[in-house]
Amino acid sequence: MVPPTEFASYYGRPVLKKPVWRALDIAGYLFLGGLAGGSSVLAAGAAASGRHGLARPLRVGAFTAISLSLAALVHDLGRPARFLNMLRVMKPTSPMSMGSWLLTGYAPLAGAAAASTVTGRLPRVGAAAGAAAALLGPAVASYTAVLISDTAVPTWHDGHREMPFVFCGSAATAAAGLGLLVSPAGQNAPARRAAAFGAVLELGATELMRRRMGLSAEPLRTGRAGQLMRASRILTCAGTAGALVAGRRARGVAAAAGAALLAGSAALRFGVFQAGVSSAEDPKYTVLPQRERLAGRAEAGAPTCGTKPPR
Repeated sequence: MVPPTEFASYYGRPVLKKPVWRALDIAGYLFLGGLAGGSSVLAAGAAASGRHGLARPLRVGAFTAISLSLAALVHDLGRPARFLNMLRVMKPTSPMSMGSWLLTGYAPLAGAAAASTVTGRLPRVGAAAGAAAALLGPAVASYTAVLISDTAVPTWHDGHREMPFVFCGSAATAAAGLGLLVSPAGQNAPARRAAAFGAVLELGATELMRRRMGLSAEPLRTGRAGQLMRASRILTCAGTAGALVAGRRARGVAAAAGAALLAGSAALRFGVFQAGVSSAEDPKYTVLPQRERLAGRAEAGAPTCGTKPPR
């Protein structure tokens, strides 16, 4: 019997190659996509309730955010042709393929809704485009969670069950923050309700994810990623409280609450990104959970790789 030994990587090299994505490009892409999708949903609700002072800036914000998101993605890819190459096939089992087609369908709808809002022309077409963008909005806000979870990066992969809910909650708080920042105080009621809903979903799903993940949640609590996650929690709570307590009456408080919510959503996306990079750099987050799973299967009597099932 060989005694258990402390794991050391081969010649000091990591087990996984860390993500080569640029933090500003890809974490920014995650944040801006969520902001765009959430803003389209909130804009549709505001328009349906006659709050056009809230709907107009949200539609413009949604198109601006998705345009910047695509620009960040293309910049990380290196040249636009690489994004266009992803549209040569449609593969339902590939989050990257489906996400590319999703963005290709969503961006023109968001653009048409924003253009109609700004120019006042073709209001029916603009309303239809805004409604269609709102239908795609939740998918735009959450598909990036599926995208990063469908990797071998421990912190991203192990959070796959709750990550879409975390991203949807973050998208709702970001959209609410934008609405509170740019709309009249008398029309921001949907934004204040969205802030409360998004904060509960984001904070609750994040806590549930951290408790379930075990060791691979450690990068979310330590280092640079831990600082960003704590800042996100403080900003989201403060922004939501400000919106609910005084956002209806005081325009300045509403704007400050909106800025806090936007900053909190951005901090969460950058924190999740940094945590994934940190977990890929340290081999213990890959090897130790594997050993725990193998030990658990052995205790349960289940066959492990390379062994015969018990008779």
